[in-house]
Amino acid sequence: MAPAGEPVAPAVGDAGAALPLEVEEHLSWLRVERGRAPATLAAYRKDLRAYTSWLHDRGCRLGDAGEEDVIAWIAHLRALGRAPSTVKRSTVAVRGLHRFLSVESDGDVTDPSAAVAVPRVPRGVPKALGEDEVARLLDTVQGDDVMARRDRAILEVLYGTGMRISELVGLSLGDVDLVDGLARVLGKGGKERIVPVGRYASTAVARWLEPGGRPQLVPARWARRGDAEALLLNARGGRLSRQGAWGVVRRHALAAGLADRLTPHVLRHSCATHMLDHGADIRAVQELLGHASISTTQVYTLVSTERLWSAYRAAHPRALLGR
Repeated sequence: MAPAGEPVAPAVGDAGAALPLEVEEHLSWLRVERGRAPATLAAYRKDLRAYTSWLHDRGCRLGDAGEEDVIAWIAHLRALGRAPSTVKRSTVAVRGLHRFLSVESDGDVTDPSAAVAVPRVPRGVPKALGEDEVARLLDTVQGDDVMARRDRAILEVLYGTGMRISELVGLSLGDVDLVDGLARVLGKGGKERIVPVGRYASTAVARWLEPGGRPQLVPARWARRGDAEALLLNARGGRLSRQGAWGVVRRHALAAGLADRLTPHVLRHSCATHMLDHGADIRAVQELLGHASISTTQVYTLVSTERLWSAYRAAHPRALLGR
C-alpha cells in the first residue's frame, strides 16, 4: 500500500487526479463487501477526491489527518454554500474512509472522525404534482410510434409504481409479469422487492413490447452484454440509461408546462402522496417504495395533511378558527 495520502498519479490537486490507493481500496470494499450501488460509489468517489485534494492543499497527508481537519472540512463545505444533504453525504463518506483505514491497520491508525457528528439535514416535504398535473403530463405523449410507446411506458410505470428512475432502467424483460401485473425491482443496497403494476402501466408496457414498439429498436447485433434483456431501449438499441429516462421525463414536463416542478423523484413522490390521499395504508406505501424505515414514508403523510388543511380552509366557513 502506498503511504497514506500519497496519490498514485498525478498529484491529488490535479483535476483528473487518481485517488490515493487506500481510497480506491475502500471504494472497492464498499462495492464488493457492502454492495453499494454504482451511483452511491460515484458520489463517494467525488466526495473523497475533493477531500483528499483539500487535505493536499493544506499540506496534510490522509494518514495524518486529525479531528480538527475533519471538522474544518465540514466547515469548508458549508462556507462554499453546499446543500445540507451534500455536506451530510460527504461527511458520511469521509467518516467511512477513516473508519476503514483504522480497521485495516488493526488500530495502528486512529480514526480522527470517530467523535465527529454527522450533520443533520432538515426534513423537507416532498413536492408532489397534483393529480390533474400528472394527467396533463401523461397527455403530452401523442401518437403511436415507437418512441411515443416507450415514453408512455416510462411515465406510466414511474407514476404507477413509485419506482426510482434507476430501478426502472434496471428492469429486464423477465422482471415484468404482465399477466399477474407484477414487477421485480432491485432497489438500494441490492434489496429486491415485488411491486404491483396497475392497469394503465401494464397496458403501456404491453403496447411497448408489441411489434410496433421495442422490437423496432432491436439492433442486428447487441453492443453490450445484457442489453438484449433490457426492458427499455434507447434509439440506438442499447439499454436506456438513467440520464436518458430522466431526459424523457424532462421533455414531457416542458411540454406540459411543469418543468419548474419536476425533479427525478417527483413522480415517485406523487405516487406515494396520491395513494395516501386515497386512503392507502402507510405500511403498504412503505413496501411499494422500498423504504427500509417507516419514518422515511411518514414524510408523505405531512403532504396529505397539508392538502387536507388547504381544502378545509378553502371550503369551510369557519376554517380560520380551526388552526
